[in-house]
Amino acid sequence: MRVLYLHQYFNTPQTSGSTRSYEMARRLVAAGHQVTMITSSASLGDTWAPSDGWHSHDLEGIHLEVLRVSYSNAMPFNQRIKAFVQFALGASWHVRKFGADVVFATSTPLTIIIPGLAARLWHRIPLVFEVRDLWPELPIAVGALRNPLLKWAALALEWIAYHASAHVVALSPGMAAGVMRCGIPASKVTIIPNSCDVQLFDVPPETGEWVRKRLGLRSGQPLIVYTGTFGLINGVGYLVKVAEAMRAIAPDVSFLLVGHGAEFDQVMAQAAQADVLNKTLWIWPPLPKAQVPALLAATTVATSLCIHLEPTWNNSANKFFDALAAGKPVAINYGGWQADLLDESGAGIVLPPDDPVEAAQCLAEFVHDPVRLQNAAAAARDLAYRVFNRDLLYTRLEQVLLDVVQKQKAWR
Repeated sequence: MRVLYLHQYFNTPQTSGSTRSYEMARRLVAAGHQVTMITSSASLGDTWAPSDGWHSHDLEGIHLEVLRVSYSNAMPFNQRIKAFVQFALGASWHVRKFGADVVFATSTPLTIIIPGLAARLWHRIPLVFEVRDLWPELPIAVGALRNPLLKWAALALEWIAYHASAHVVALSPGMAAGVMRCGIPASKVTIIPNSCDVQLFDVPPETGEWVRKRLGLRSGQPLIVYTGTFGLINGVGYLVKVAEAMRAIAPDVSFLLVGHGAEFDQVMAQAAQADVLNKTLWIWPPLPKAQVPALLAATTVATSLCIHLEPTWNNSANKFFDALAAGKPVAINYGGWQADLLDESGAGIVLPPDDPVEAAQCLAEFVHDPVRLQNAAAAARDLAYRVFNRDLLYTRLEQVLLDVVQKQKAWR
């Protein structure tokens, strides 16, 4: 196949953030398919697009087309909307240059469907749409999207995205249910969650010694880690409250938060006010994905967080699957399918979202129980290899793309 892959926030292992599109694209190339990735400089950085306009690159056989568009989670919402529209319009015109058999558009943002539709019409090819978050459900739920006209436009765009697609890929059961609520039959929806890069994270424990040495931790001292976005939906301040409560319960337990986002400064100030910053809790800027295996090698328990709001439970956070790939127990503070998975498998624990003191007590008991930790780590690694292995889930995506291309050829 010739695959036209659209993702505004494409990352490589040398950048921070999810590498799902990179991992899927390079596997498509390895299988003999041609991949053209249409993306922006938002995650890659300006070195990939040193001036305005489009810039072409070859990345491990992936043909990369990069439009210079600045973006940050810390931007005001109206500036983020502007970046979405800028890329959507630029990509909609640019896709006409690249012939393909199928266009694969992955959100967020939801506006990625605009160049997806343009490519579908330009080249008369099927469109497959990947839902990484239920937009606009989430921004409406958190109050980021309030304007009635913008709400209507976003809901209309969501409906068009699903109904104009030959197939929809959802990253969680809840996302799939959200797609089907819009009238899409189950036969046109495939669940392909975020995946575990088991080879990347299969590193010896001593790989993470530099992390523990930098923090001044002794051997065996418990370390709780969060790595990801400091955004409104993530609610990273929750872990600061847990760390504050932990000082009275188990002062040997340390916390490390790694990332950036709109609430980074707020979390820093909160940690300083709680008198835990650089004492039992440290905050670092984002690390490239290639360094995350070492970070997790130093970790006792990895975390995935969301604010206490049910629509966030449908997430398929990359950090959750990185922890499984590293064979590390996971602690989360939300319900839904991942909470059920941890309860059933024993690969981690679910913390109360509204009681940091109780959460600290649960964590303290967990990290000081070697048998529970060992069993949870084994369960995490089993899930990574048996259920969420990237190679396994890639074949599911490849089959979706092959099927829609074959149906298009048969129809013609």
